[in-house]
Amino acid sequence: MLSTDDGLDTQASVRRANLRRALQLVFRNPGTQTRAGIARATGLTAATASSLVAELIENHLVVEGEQAASTGGKRATTLSVDATHHVILVLVIQPVHAHVALVALDGTEVDARRLSYTAETRDRTLDEAVSAVASEFGTRLLAVGVQLPGTTDGCSVLESVQLKWEDVPLAERFEKMLGAPVLLVNDVDAEAIAEAGMDESPSGYRLFIHLGGGVGAAVTLDGELAPGPRDRAGEIGHVQVVFGDAARTCRCGQRGCLESAAALGAMLGDEFSDALEAPEIRALAATADEEHLDEGARALARAVKLISALLDPTEVVIGGPATELGPRFLDRLRRETEYPSRGTAQVPVRYADPRVSIAAGAAQAALTSALGVRWNPEQLRAASSSRP
Repeated sequence: MLSTDDGLDTQASVRRANLRRALQLVFRNPGTQTRAGIARATGLTAATASSLVAELIENHLVVEGEQAASTGGKRATTLSVDATHHVILVLVIQPVHAHVALVALDGTEVDARRLSYTAETRDRTLDEAVSAVASEFGTRLLAVGVQLPGTTDGCSVLESVQLKWEDVPLAERFEKMLGAPVLLVNDVDAEAIAEAGMDESPSGYRLFIHLGGGVGAAVTLDGELAPGPRDRAGEIGHVQVVFGDAARTCRCGQRGCLESAAALGAMLGDEFSDALEAPEIRALAATADEEHLDEGARALARAVKLISALLDPTEVVIGGPATELGPRFLDRLRRETEYPSRGTAQVPVRYADPRVSIAAGAAQAALTSALGVRWNPEQLRAASSSRP
């Protein structure tokens, strides 16, 4: 299987890099890509391109399809992603439920189910689900993406207030059960990855802000996640943005935190929880206190303006359950960010693409970690066909 760690510049590492280049070309244009097309795009010889394709076929990553249109000579055979063998397991872990999905290499969802549990039964329920996948899919399992609220270094849960986990080596635990590499992904990072993947040619910085029970952010650069060196990038929920008498006490114990004003609980009331379905959130938004929505938009705008002045992003995307607040809240936020600040440019603000599920980002991250390639937007939409 392909390795994304090339190490020293040896002949083997060069071949692995060329295999990834060839595979990415097939992922980008499945059903139309050919061996000759790979040779032209990479500058490799026809013989080398054919050898790379043969290895990809042998590893159940690529399959031959129909013959391409004639260009005057022998008609070339098209290449597609092999969707019949490898699968990616995605676990989206939340406090009282989890979304479990199996995704084929072409992005189509093979299976999806929802697990419910309590804090006391969570570990057992997740382990049982993982064991069931291991028993059914065995060696077909290519990689695992585990999405969760909290900070992670990809291997351990460093801290998750919502799940009440700290320094939990979750990847190692699941790897022992599955025999496949496991990557942990922060939920906001995963949403930002999926959102960037919907852009055919992402460029520049994009600021993604998740509003739900908490507030978090992530930044992508040219479609790739831009994490910090200590795995704490985007932890903006407890930065003070409200001062004086207007500052409310936050659940962290401080006053005036962004989360104390802009989290959905602060704007919609105590009835809100991340476990609510979209219609329930829309119903709460319809009867919400207008003053609280204004306060939330104002506080969020302060954070957006400061971050935007630093990064100069191409756009700001608001995701999470906040997308159910509708156009009124988005208009409020836009008005609060539209003021003439010298030296800065007005940054577009929009809601996240409704076609993208929160599971798609973890699937994309696992695919990239395992094979070094990314889905095109159409494939990513296929991975989002069943919203949790």
